[in-house]
Amino acid sequence: MTSPSPRPEILTIHPYVGGESKLPGANRTIKLSSNEGAFGVPPSAQAAIAKAAEEVHRYPDGGAHQLRAAIGKRWGLNPERIVCGAGSDDLLYQFCLSYGGPGRDIIMSEHGFSIYEIAGIYAGSRVIKVPERNLTADLDAMLAAVSPSTRLMFLANPNNPTGSMVPAEDVARLRAALPPEVLLVLDSAYAEYVTHPDYDAGIKLVDATDNTVMTRTFSKVYGLGGMRIGWCYAPPAVVDVLNRVRGPFNVSVAAQAAAIAALAEPGWVEKGREHNALYRPKLAAGIEAAGLKVWPSEGNFVLVDLGTVEAANAADAFLRTNGIIVRKVAGYGLPHCLRVTVGTAEEVGLVVEAFAEFMRQARG
Repeated sequence: MTSPSPRPEILTIHPYVGGESKLPGANRTIKLSSNEGAFGVPPSAQAAIAKAAEEVHRYPDGGAHQLRAAIGKRWGLNPERIVCGAGSDDLLYQFCLSYGGPGRDIIMSEHGFSIYEIAGIYAGSRVIKVPERNLTADLDAMLAAVSPSTRLMFLANPNNPTGSMVPAEDVARLRAALPPEVLLVLDSAYAEYVTHPDYDAGIKLVDATDNTVMTRTFSKVYGLGGMRIGWCYAPPAVVDVLNRVRGPFNVSVAAQAAAIAALAEPGWVEKGREHNALYRPKLAAGIEAAGLKVWPSEGNFVLVDLGTVEAANAADAFLRTNGIIVRKVAGYGLPHCLRVTVGTAEEVGLVVEAFAEFMRQARG
């Protein structure tokens, strides 16, 4: 007897593993493994989700018209050039399926977001992972990897899990050097946290070109990871393609209502950005004071370099005994590192203390 078999390349995909949420037996779990917003769900979004329960027997607005209008108003964008998805992951898959495929290459940086590779292989593309320089995308090396088969390039900026950022001038230089048939996807999931003066999330390049897309999410600073809601800003021709292939009701009633409310929550983004600007350096400095290397980050997380795989595993195990979950990033080619989300002020203090105690014990 035989059974149905997928395309052979599908079985080469390593399934995406999300950050853990619970520790069996722990009285209290501090989850710092998924880069979620430090303050949870905006109050107005909570109310909108509860209200939406009355309407979930209805299909959602397939075009997310009110949500796109709210996004457009918030960032000064034309709603007709916005497409929403079930998280920005949903849109990343659609880019790969629409512009990738057999005989078409996709380029990403070595430690870029793993969904690029998963979605690219799923689409039938060859995915080329280009080595980075100091855990930052090497744009010249990425350009050197371009061939007549290249159709997509993904650049997460800031990058997850490294936290590195590419200045706007360099991203513009990358776009100018790419062939016009290559779609450049700028994944700006952490844009709200960036305070660096040389940063641009991608709006300027999308406006200036016909072959650049910017993706954003409500999963981080807006605290709606569980709602699965993201969006992209794109040229009209790309919007037309996405609207042909995306699911007809790909954003739920509750997700749309929550996102609209979150956008209108007074001071919410400012609160999250200011907290991150204050406590990300405190988190990094505290861990460095314990004797560990912390890579520079522009996201709401830091990447801690333990030096060896054994030390990273030991630190992770020790943190778990203290009820703290961080993210192991071996799947990103960084088995000697741990990614730590910037939590509340209390959580930052506790994780710094835990790393310090781990190092004290390691030194004997």
